[in-house]
Amino acid sequence: QVAKALYLAKRTKPECLTAVAYLTTRVTKCNLDDVVKLIRLIKYIRRTKNTGIILKPGKEGIKIKSHIDAAYGVHEDGKSVTGCVTMIGESGPIHAKSVKQKIVTKSSTESELVATSDSANQTLHLRQFLVEQGYPQEAAEIFQDNISCMNLLKKGKSCSERTRHMSIRYFWLTEKIRKGEIKLTHIRTEDMCANVLTKPIQGAQYDRERRLLTN
Repeated sequence: QVAKALYLAKRTKPECLTAVAYLTTRVTKCNLDDVVKLIRLIKYIRRTKNTGIILKPGKEGIKIKSHIDAAYGVHEDGKSVTGCVTMIGESGPIHAKSVKQKIVTKSSTESELVATSDSANQTLHLRQFLVEQGYPQEAAEIFQDNISCMNLLKKGKSCSERTRHMSIRYFWLTEKIRKGEIKLTHIRTEDMCANVLTKPIQGAQYDRERRLLTN
């Protein structure tokens, strides 16, 4: 059942990726609480079977935009979660993911840096693909809600003792920014559609962020 839910989440129900990503880590060691979560997820999918994703190019046309966010230290082992949404045009994701980060980070800024660095590969690959297909591209736009993370990426190095330990491997994106392949743009957390891919959200906030994600 989890594999079936993952198939749907990857294709038409990206708002379910956070729940599915958690359940995939519990398949071999599930308990009653996990079963209850799965049943609740299945009920949601059945209740919203007539909703999906609406792709809308908009006035900007074929332009790449990615929303990248992270939830710091939400797993029991202290690891964070990365959420990423990539769109072509005004709205509607063509790529979405919610994954557990592979390392333990020491701050929310570091978790955002890891998320942005690890997720930008897909954005750059898509930009190059469109160029090869004959669609000239400006810098692909990456939206971030963490200003400290943005400052680190723009400078390409640590700014203080608190961030001096961060590995240089996460600053490769600085070169892409300077070459004009990537553009970093700050966005308010409430407008960050990848937020719903990083943590469990309920009620009106969930409905609003789901609409931002799927249009």
